[in-house]
Amino acid sequence: MKRIRSAAARPATVTAMLASLALLAGCAGSVGGSGSDSEASAGEGFAADASQDEIDEALADLDPVTLKFQPSAMSEKSILAPNGLDVKKAIEERSGGKITVDVVWGQAIASYDDVDDALADGRVDLAFTLPSYTPAEYPAFDALGTAMSTLPSSPVASDLAANAAGVQTAWETPEVLAEFEDKDLVPLIPMLAAGGYSTMCSEPMTSADDWKGQQIRVGSSAAGKQVTDLGATPVSLSFPETYEALQRGTVDCDLGQLAPNVEAGTFEVAPNIGVASDAGIARSAGAIVAGRKYSELPVAYQQVVFDAMSTTFSTMMEVVIGAKAQAVEQAKDNDGSVEPFDDDVQKQIATYAKTLSDKTAQKADVADVPSTLSSAGEEWQKTVTDLGFDDKGDFASLDEWYPEDASYDDLGDALFDTVMAEHRPE
Repeated sequence: MKRIRSAAARPATVTAMLASLALLAGCAGSVGGSGSDSEASAGEGFAADASQDEIDEALADLDPVTLKFQPSAMSEKSILAPNGLDVKKAIEERSGGKITVDVVWGQAIASYDDVDDALADGRVDLAFTLPSYTPAEYPAFDALGTAMSTLPSSPVASDLAANAAGVQTAWETPEVLAEFEDKDLVPLIPMLAAGGYSTMCSEPMTSADDWKGQQIRVGSSAAGKQVTDLGATPVSLSFPETYEALQRGTVDCDLGQLAPNVEAGTFEVAPNIGVASDAGIARSAGAIVAGRKYSELPVAYQQVVFDAMSTTFSTMMEVVIGAKAQAVEQAKDNDGSVEPFDDDVQKQIATYAKTLSDKTAQKADVADVPSTLSSAGEEWQKTVTDLGFDDKGDFASLDEWYPEDASYDDLGDALFDTVMAEHRPE
């Protein structure tokens, strides 16, 4: 079972790097806001590396509780389902069965437009949200998501480093945290950038001329600006409509993460994948947040939930990177191609990504975010390498060299210990 492990059980490679990574960790603090000071939240907690017996003792006198969790997956059979199932298992087992997690699939209680309100009013207790969908309400978060486009892109290593750096930078940026708190939400993982973006097209699109005049479905205004800079026309279209639009030729490409397109069967109609390496596309990033009920829980219960965020991170990475390998396989099965963008296209993407990132950060009054993210990215790239998560080949052969049993638990542990532990409820 995937969960936070004690220091004694942690591999020496992870333990050895914690001190250097801690130098980059941000200001200390804890989640939960004023709720952790309330009578309902009172009580003794336990250490993050506590044994199960110690946890059971801390929870012994607490009443059982049920939490409604709305993850990103549409159903229990979804390729994204582990993002809900693994977290449920981690919380329930760590609590000794005192916490029951009721997983709600497919945004059945609240759509992404409504989930913030649902968390605040108690209809949902834990949820994956998409603040990138409302940049006017989350300008600092949007600036960080846009800055993600300036980081290197590769099938495995760079995505792992970028996601860890995104979590760290979000925790270190008070303006990002304040945007959640202003909505009475408790950030548990204040940014999950998930997988890098690729183009999925009906015909190959790698050269600068290939981009000219293409109709490309995008999921954010920042991505739309990047597409426009390359001479294409961005199209705002809901994801469920994209398959048919590609089939009919209404749009030429989808620009987004590969995981949901694996599930949607996109590569049947758009089997040609284009990938970047020097920089990428601004991501429609998400976050894991808690609502009113979490803030009212005893501190030991809050700690159980918060500690499971290591599992949330590692599972998300296993899902999105594993889906890349499936996407490559599906593209090939449909006589498609997997090719990097030409050098001049990559250079143009990188140049505009920096310009857009700086402008977005300045507008949100978080001008330091791009440099903070860059520094964190470099350090996490070293950690990823030390843990042995380097790319073993290129993107086009990912389906051949990516291990089916890949696990990023060690990276989740390192991220928790060096970044998240300072924000643990207490």
